[in-house]
Amino acid sequence: MKHSAPRGRQLKRLAGLSAATLALSLLVAPGTGAAQGVTSADVPGVDEIVSSPNLTQVAHLDKTGPFANSTNSDWAFQGKYAYGGNYNGFTVYDISKPRQPKVATQVSCPGAQNDVSVHGNLLFLGTDSQRSDDSCTSTAAAPTAPEDARWEGIKIFDISDPVNPQYIDAVKTDCGSHTQTMVPGKGGDRSVYLYISSYNLTTQSLPNCKLPHDKISIIKVPLKNPTAAAVVATPILFPEGGNPGGGGEISATTGCHDITAYPALDLAAGACMGDGALFDISDRTNPKVITTVRDTENFAFWHSATFNNDGTKVVFTDELGGGGAATCNEKVGPTRGANAVYAVTGEGAKRKLKFRSYFKIPRMNADTENCVAHNGSLIPVPGKDIMVQAWYQGGISVWDFTNARKPKELAFWERGPISTTALVSGGSWSAYWYNGFIYSNDIAKGMDVLELVDPRTDPAKYKRTQVFNAQTQSNYRDW
Repeated sequence: MKHSAPRGRQLKRLAGLSAATLALSLLVAPGTGAAQGVTSADVPGVDEIVSSPNLTQVAHLDKTGPFANSTNSDWAFQGKYAYGGNYNGFTVYDISKPRQPKVATQVSCPGAQNDVSVHGNLLFLGTDSQRSDDSCTSTAAAPTAPEDARWEGIKIFDISDPVNPQYIDAVKTDCGSHTQTMVPGKGGDRSVYLYISSYNLTTQSLPNCKLPHDKISIIKVPLKNPTAAAVVATPILFPEGGNPGGGGEISATTGCHDITAYPALDLAAGACMGDGALFDISDRTNPKVITTVRDTENFAFWHSATFNNDGTKVVFTDELGGGGAATCNEKVGPTRGANAVYAVTGEGAKRKLKFRSYFKIPRMNADTENCVAHNGSLIPVPGKDIMVQAWYQGGISVWDFTNARKPKELAFWERGPISTTALVSGGSWSAYWYNGFIYSNDIAKGMDVLELVDPRTDPAKYKRTQVFNAQTQSNYRDW
């Protein structure tokens, strides 16, 4: 059943406005939480699409084949192809015509989460569930299986023919690979390095994931001989143990959830469960912690990080509830399950992270919708800090943090809840900008392609890149 236009959500009924009027009409107040006066009655109907007038869905593809009933995860892009992770493998999409995307091929290779990254002719697939072996026909490891019969880590594929990926090698890592960060070698080093983030949420050592686990694994992949890939370092990032957790929902630091690298600046930002961190990665196999921050009042689980283009700010996300809870409601409030904008101050080893503000989508979601800050990327608007971001069933938000103390939303797009009677997991896992369009990997629904038409972001349409990995930032002025 269709609802009338909800308060706090603008439908496509303003599409005829002039560009100047549109720009003024969309200056949303700084994102400080649920919109004033918005109640559960304002939530769209089941699967009803609502959006601001400047953000339009231009294509959709349902999940198909062996992935139809499995969870979609992260994205990587190269040339005219998008590589979409799924807990059962990955899909290669032909996006040469973004308004008419096509499934080019699917690779069945079960093993959560199957996050992907790409470099040249190589694709890296992360496995963070203990499997019987490293093959693409493995099964879940038996509860009584010995440690040497449990495998998780990184699989490597040759994608020189993108529609016919070939599995060529695998590298086992401690605690598997929840996420991965691809970092190119420096100078004449013809290798790429994978920073493998993983963790143990229990208070006990597990097979292949023993405590303490305050480290990452670093895999070196020689580009001329990728089958020689191997773990070359396991640096301890938190020798003093990191955040001990406790106090309710605050996570202990037993590893990192996600690391975003900015190789040109020799910097990385780590979202490490109970800690946010800034790293010096000038020595690719020996990252050094420059500074750390904690937010024991509002951040439960430091999940991901994004630099602005100048490397002078970092946006950290808090995945309160682990992505499976309804946190975009009045009960949770505006500063939890949100983004936090930090300024990078000082120089060299004396750099610090200074808190500036929180941002959370200014719409209330139903208590049956999992909604929290999740994966996003910069939109390459010169001179501005603008980001597109997934919020699970909270949808997709475009927001501006140029003024770090007063972030504001510029656009949004979302579906109504999957269910109004039960909490069902779904929504956008990752929403990234790539060559003029926004691509969303919806956990339950499939691929969505969106187009943003707004004078404040239109300069980004002229920026083009040949490769995009969200955890490996480059200076978009060079695109």
